[in-house]
Amino acid sequence: MSVAPNPSPHVPVLMHEAVAALSPAQGDVMVDATFGAGGYTRALLDAGATVHAFDRDPDAIRAASKWPESREVPPRLVLHERRFSEMAAVLANAGIDQVDGVAMDIGVSSMQLDQAERGFAFSADGPLDMRMSQAGESAADFLNTAPDDAIADVLYTYGEERHSRRVARAIVAARPLTTTGELAQVVRKALGYHPGAPKDPATRSFQAIRIHVNAELDELIEGLSAAEQVLRAGGRLAVVSFHSLEDRIVKRFLREASASGGGSRHLPEAKTAPAVFERVSKGIRPSAAEIQDNPRARSATLRTALRTAQPAREAA
Repeated sequence: MSVAPNPSPHVPVLMHEAVAALSPAQGDVMVDATFGAGGYTRALLDAGATVHAFDRDPDAIRAASKWPESREVPPRLVLHERRFSEMAAVLANAGIDQVDGVAMDIGVSSMQLDQAERGFAFSADGPLDMRMSQAGESAADFLNTAPDDAIADVLYTYGEERHSRRVARAIVAARPLTTTGELAQVVRKALGYHPGAPKDPATRSFQAIRIHVNAELDELIEGLSAAEQVLRAGGRLAVVSFHSLEDRIVKRFLREASASGGGSRHLPEAKTAPAVFERVSKGIRPSAAEIQDNPRARSATLRTALRTAQPAREAA
């Protein structure tokens, strides 16, 4: 399949593998649940599909509104400034009952990471924000008001930070925090960071706070359930995740949805519901060449599955 160049400078991780699994064709109706800079959408459109693109970030939707496919009559690119967990209700309101494929690229986009003013990264100093939707509680709001035990729980649960209580106490002692640089310095000092170490210890805390502020894991659980609701029999699902917490959720969802979870041979056979997904892939990892070209790809995992004709389970 020939894919036209993406008008964005950002190319999604594992794009060719994900698009191959989605197998878009002329006339298909597909969902790009995480539009971002539009890499998956570009490939799906070039294959002749109509794409319903979701993104809670108004900047992403604003950029996509300039694409010519969004101005066709009828449009082949339909934009929704909504959370992807809402896709079933949003598509129903648009008169779409079922779709042929759903692509999900979980987590923060490269576009957001590269904009210091969005406050997602500490590579350049910026406001302590981290909100994908640019609305609601910011990272600064949370860190400057929450008690240290609540902050520690977030750091441990979402960042797997072993010294979460030490870091949380340091954050509370340094309040108010207003920039990403200030937060990074507090975390580094609390953990005894030495310049030149292979990994900046602030990485885990930034990940945890971002996941909390955007309720990303709850969104993923609800989004997978929504994809199950909207995919037709034979519809394809492709999900790219970037760390173990996300991949664990995707793997468990697909295991349960495909009724492939094994039990003990010493126990009575458990009753399982009919499979709503089949042909569940093992985790697909980026090639060495892709990692060399894009170091952010190194932690990515793609999982794919095919929707069966069984009715969807109750929504999450």
